[in-house]
Amino acid sequence: MSFRGTSLARVRLAWRKCSTPCRWQCWHAAASLSSGLADQRSNSMAENLRVWAPKAHELTVHITGSGEDIPMMPAGPAPEDAGWWISPQPLASGTRYGLRIDGADPLPDPRSRRQPEGIHGPSEVVDLANFLWSDSQWLGVDARGAVTYELHIGAFTPHGTFEAAAAKLPHLAELGVDIVEVMPIVPVPGTRNWGYDGVSLYAVTENFGGPAAFAAFVDAAHAHGIGVCLDVVYNHLGPDGNYLSQFGPYFTDKHETPWGWAVNLDGENNAPVRRYLIENAMQWIRDYHVDALRLDAVAFLIDTSQRHFLAELSDEVSAFAAATGRKISLIAESDLNDPIMVTPTSEGGRGMTGQWDDDIHHALHAYATEESFAYYADFREPGALEKVFSQAFAHNGNYSTFRGANWGAPLAPGTSGHRFVACTEDHDQVGNRAIGDRPSAKLSPGQLAAQMGLLLASPFSPMLFMGQEWATRTPFQFFTDHSGDLGKAVEEGRINEFKDWNWLSIYGDDEIRVPNPQHESTFKDSTLDWHEVDEPEHRDFLAFVREAIALRRATPQFASGDLATTEIVRLGRSGYLRRADAFVAYSFEPDACVALPASGLDAALSWGGPEVTACGTGSAVTFTQPGVAFLLP
Repeated sequence: MSFRGTSLARVRLAWRKCSTPCRWQCWHAAASLSSGLADQRSNSMAENLRVWAPKAHELTVHITGSGEDIPMMPAGPAPEDAGWWISPQPLASGTRYGLRIDGADPLPDPRSRRQPEGIHGPSEVVDLANFLWSDSQWLGVDARGAVTYELHIGAFTPHGTFEAAAAKLPHLAELGVDIVEVMPIVPVPGTRNWGYDGVSLYAVTENFGGPAAFAAFVDAAHAHGIGVCLDVVYNHLGPDGNYLSQFGPYFTDKHETPWGWAVNLDGENNAPVRRYLIENAMQWIRDYHVDALRLDAVAFLIDTSQRHFLAELSDEVSAFAAATGRKISLIAESDLNDPIMVTPTSEGGRGMTGQWDDDIHHALHAYATEESFAYYADFREPGALEKVFSQAFAHNGNYSTFRGANWGAPLAPGTSGHRFVACTEDHDQVGNRAIGDRPSAKLSPGQLAAQMGLLLASPFSPMLFMGQEWATRTPFQFFTDHSGDLGKAVEEGRINEFKDWNWLSIYGDDEIRVPNPQHESTFKDSTLDWHEVDEPEHRDFLAFVREAIALRRATPQFASGDLATTEIVRLGRSGYLRRADAFVAYSFEPDACVALPASGLDAALSWGGPEVTACGTGSAVTFTQPGVAFLLP
């Protein structure tokens, strides 16, 4: 795992106290926090506001415009109502409001559906009944084995909105994408951000179009036969605009994370905090119809409770899926290499549908590019790639030189490779490079095709990063729009983060300048250039990837998640991947002859014009340039 917030981690603003004058905060409950799954209301506007504020002596709803302050009342004497306040009347749709705690300035609602004036402004009541849906027949898509496509709404198109992204859905459908994974969409400081500095976890940023526009995007995706996975961040909130600690103990000093105090999952008064996060997940699934959630950096959801937060979340989502007949997936970002993540809760596990597997990326990247800096060093070792393709983890109890410790644990026999999301590019692995450069900056089209072939024929659940399907050369750089001292700290932190990098080993003699994350040009440079698709080289690569995805879907051997019938044999810079009795021969070098232990093979798809011939009781694939061949019996 990489830390998107490395620059911010040192800033350590925020959670324990908000010492700056607070202008707006409130809490609008979608349903009673104590009610759990049984209460599946969609935050009806006929409901009164409920706010958990155990620190408050008095709480008032402040109406923007009229200036009216409406006193809230303690929710009741029952133990489960302790610390809860309720408004005497509901608020009409479109009402902008905040909460005053003990007469202080109004604050935005932690459960705000909308922040129309930004992260420090008033909350706005959103009537979910105004969302127009046409997906009543849509029951979802299983993330296991699916082809996922990760994108950032702001950088995916020049307009950077949900509406503009929806206009590209036909492209993704034709490509063969099963699930589109959307990077975080909650409100952030300024107009541009990766999304991991978000606050107001129940709201949708205005930068992309707001709540109704996101609902329309999801509905449009379903109309194209594509599921939607939303990236959610529960391990921290951003350093600007986070007012949760004004209301209650949302964070605890029992545990430290790279961003400061941990979210309070196991400290005193943790139950409402756990419900806050679980009901947030249910909001996206129930009210916005998303099909999957990608849970950011779960290693920092530190929980020593008897029942881990992730297991509780998994059980609640599973119960909702069973009740509605929908397919809903939970995908963990985890670098722990611990099988407990995908072990069912009934067996003591966390119950995740799947998890990101960085080891697969690192092994494929180190092999293709021959990079060996930082965490790539272990993946240049003999046997690393072979182990990953047969066991999912390169580190499964053995020593990791990067971490300086034994790491991970082995999978149980029979575990499906579909439980592991594999990629050769994602927002972290591209964006956390010093200049956000993609593999296409270093690899030839034939080498990219070889890497893509190994990914798409693998036993894992493959994921592409936006633009990768046409081998875009557009970088994806780290960009933010913080103000004041925080902005300066981010600039300095980004420079310091890379000061000890071995530039020569990565970029050769090229002069390298780390882009300033605060400059608007950094964001614009990261926005996809769709004109590339019309250029012959990119157009040909797009056609290849489209055919490779179709071949994966149509070929049981390539579509299988069976690790036991998977092996890679490397012959230096060339070799083959075996999937049962089907093969992918590849070469990262200009001249190679790959011998396969099977005869009667036909090339179903290739790049680079390799020649397939009989060779005794086997076959030979001759490459005159880097490329790949998918071979079927």
